[in-house]
Amino acid sequence: MQIQQVINAARELCDEMQALTFDAPVAYTYNPLTYAWAGHEAYIRRFAAGQKDVLYLGMNPGPFGMAQTGVPFGEIAAVTLWMGITAPIGQPPATHPKRPVQGFNCPRSEVSGRRLWGLFEEMYGTADAFFEHAYVANYCPLIWMSESGANITPTQLPKEQMQQIDAACQRHLVRLIEILQPKCLVGVGGYALKQLETAAAALPDKQFTLGTILHPSPASPVANKCWPERPRQQIQDILAQAGLA
Repeated sequence: MQIQQVINAARELCDEMQALTFDAPVAYTYNPLTYAWAGHEAYIRRFAAGQKDVLYLGMNPGPFGMAQTGVPFGEIAAVTLWMGITAPIGQPPATHPKRPVQGFNCPRSEVSGRRLWGLFEEMYGTADAFFEHAYVANYCPLIWMSESGANITPTQLPKEQMQQIDAACQRHLVRLIEILQPKCLVGVGGYALKQLETAAAALPDKQFTLGTILHPSPASPVANKCWPERPRQQIQDILAQAGLA
């Protein structure tokens, strides 16, 4: 039943995202919850069962991760070899020639996903051991690109558009927390932490340990220098604070 609740929540979020339209600077919008639904559903069915101690939250898909596999931070090697997931992947209605969707045949590696899942593999060994007590989700399922193919982050969108996105994504996030009942809410980066703080405030009857870990993006000089030592210590500190160490 819990798995079905997570699936239903994801489908509802997908429908709400599909109803949105975006103006400049956005030229292309990919929604992996549509064309890569098979990968996302496989991820939910494989790992969303049971009460979770920790919910890790990312921002939105990367072009060579979730955009290809439907799995949050879904670097292909991590998804196939560590998680044991493969799935048929379709196509967005329109794709930028520099950002093709090749699914599990994509030859590019998503550095953020490789780093994050590599850290969890180092700390927990198997995917089953990690997901027994934790889950990873993205705040927003959409990825946006400019005419040049450059990635556009949520913080670069006009305020009016972000208000529509936030309304749907916050509803989904609160629902996911209600279903999984985590004790710790951990943002992968500062943006995700802010969204978790907003969601936690909407659940005043529940107590959470909130924290953040360094975002693994290769665009971050700190991540390039301090990964995986710093996020490993941050996770250990958060778990200790929550009495889970």
